[in-house]
Amino acid sequence: MRTLIVAPDTLAEAVMTQPLAALLRGQDPAGRIDVLADPAVAPVFEAMAEITEVFTSGHAFGPVRPWGKFQLARRLDRHRHDRVYVLPGSKRAALVPWLAGIPIRIGLHCGTRWGLINQPHCTVHASGADRPADDISRPAVERFAHLAFDASHPLPGQVPNPVLAHDAARESAARLRAGLQPDTRLLVLCVGAEAGPSRRWPARHWASLIAIAGAEWPGLRPVLIGDPGDRAFATEIAALSGGTALNLCGQQSLGDAIALLARADAVVSHDCGLMHVAAAYARPMVAVFGPTDPRFAPPRSPRAKVEWLHEACSPCHDPVCRYGHGRCTSGVRPESVFASLRAAARFPSRDIR
Repeated sequence: MRTLIVAPDTLAEAVMTQPLAALLRGQDPAGRIDVLADPAVAPVFEAMAEITEVFTSGHAFGPVRPWGKFQLARRLDRHRHDRVYVLPGSKRAALVPWLAGIPIRIGLHCGTRWGLINQPHCTVHASGADRPADDISRPAVERFAHLAFDASHPLPGQVPNPVLAHDAARESAARLRAGLQPDTRLLVLCVGAEAGPSRRWPARHWASLIAIAGAEWPGLRPVLIGDPGDRAFATEIAALSGGTALNLCGQQSLGDAIALLARADAVVSHDCGLMHVAAAYARPMVAVFGPTDPRFAPPRSPRAKVEWLHEACSPCHDPVCRYGHGRCTSGVRPESVFASLRAAARFPSRDIR
């Protein structure tokens, strides 16, 4: 069986696709699983052992440009896929597989895609009423994994955690490009907050955490990673920490950021896509949550811990605090984060040289 997965276009949901790929691989060990992904998230799928080939194109997800979509459909048609799983809910994402003539087109139920998706996936309430399988009350990892099974039955057991594969050569090369030695031990700090400043832990707290970690674990090099838009914030953190942290925000590709996380000795992160990458590599980590709810989409790893105050006004999911105080995030103390990180890493004080 030749299978194509049309991938989500956010980093977090891209990571959450891996359990679906693993379930499909388990059902058909000799089959081929390809992915059609936006270039912005393609490196995640390159780190999945179950994926045979990653096709990248913005034409599948962007505005309708007929010639571009026809060209992409012809490219896919050469691979003769037997079925496709369309994970985004848009018509645009479903159009290219239909043009490519893939006979079985499975997707989360969406009435406006009638014909493009010929096997819509719906779950059923106890009352017997259909419920869209893309119901946002269900975490994405469960919605996606359920596509591997009959929609009329509940998921058979707990969905496995996402797992990404190591590539030693790629990981060493990423370190060298960052000016790090292959054996450097890293404390990776994911300071990005792409969904708005309300998720951003204050720079002074990051700097305090770096100071505490430096005193307790002098053998770990703090490294700040994030998008180009996070560079000014990371520069402030680096300045407050006395220049001990290496600021790589905006200077790396996503593939290199993933490779650094793959071998990190410890990770601290906002609620962001890189948080899910670190969890998929089972790195010792702490995720700082504020206006979002860790009960819905936590870092899925036994080595991950969460710091969340659960203020009366949280979760609100507002990109900017509507009350102006931001206590749900700023109230998380660096000492508490480090205590959780030490528990996750299981490092005694001063044992890393």
